[in-house]
Amino acid sequence: MKPHLLKVSLKPESSFNFYKRRGGDFYNQWHFHPEIELIYIHKGRGTRLIGTNVHRFEPGELFLFGSNLAHMWRCDPEYFETGSKLKAEVTVVYFHHDFLGDKFFNVPELKSIESLLEKAKQGIKISGETRNQVRELITRLAGAKGLERVVTLLAILDKIAASKEKDIINPLNNQLKIDQSEADRLNKIFQYTSNNFQKKITLSEIASVANLSTKSFCRYFKSKTRKTYYDFLLEVRIAHACNMILERDMPIYEVCYESGFNNLSNFNRYFKKIVNKTPFEFKKEHRLLTA
Repeated sequence: MKPHLLKVSLKPESSFNFYKRRGGDFYNQWHFHPEIELIYIHKGRGTRLIGTNVHRFEPGELFLFGSNLAHMWRCDPEYFETGSKLKAEVTVVYFHHDFLGDKFFNVPELKSIESLLEKAKQGIKISGETRNQVRELITRLAGAKGLERVVTLLAILDKIAASKEKDIINPLNNQLKIDQSEADRLNKIFQYTSNNFQKKITLSEIASVANLSTKSFCRYFKSKTRKTYYDFLLEVRIAHACNMILERDMPIYEVCYESGFNNLSNFNRYFKKIVNKTPFEFKKEHRLLTA
């Protein structure tokens, strides 16, 4: 298992990093880093885990993560199939809070950006027209040099800070404080769950993955994620079900069993609890939006 403190190498000629990544998948390890991260998804679909929040991700989404916010992206199974031509593509900007000096954001004119970077520790999703405007600025940032490069990044942060088109991803939680050894253990748990959620996973089984007793595992997982393991497993299964409903013309009962449920009544109940709609309502609404 690779280390999960992601070390971002800063280019000597730059005060912050700009990357465009293309491939079969994102960095799909549970990881964290001291740098603040702005990420725009050009291509790719799958399940995201940001702090304690599990949800789908789709092309066209834009996020801002604060320092040391643990997160993971995992593209759908089709991206890993032999011969698959599906590709993920993202633009990522990494920068330290003090990349312009440790007191730069303390001045009154930049108070809103300082507040934004503090809120970003809980994860922020940017939507609407703000997302479109920031996407254009990110495109400009790709070719910018010298002072224009710094000014463009500040313009991006100012645009997000002033917008109401943003949502806190973990509104009730502070950022998870985990060290590297804990991240390694959590990553084993998340990866095992991601690979096996379609079948029954017992507490003793997942506890052995974490090298803990069942009782110790339950306490450990709740303390690190602020939810029970079964709540987390349900969210992973429902996220997968949402994808199947959106991407495939399958009957709801097939989606139920393909997502790891063995009871249609329970599937409908948990789906509505997490998504606030029944699977049928979710499917009908999507068809209306794409018609």
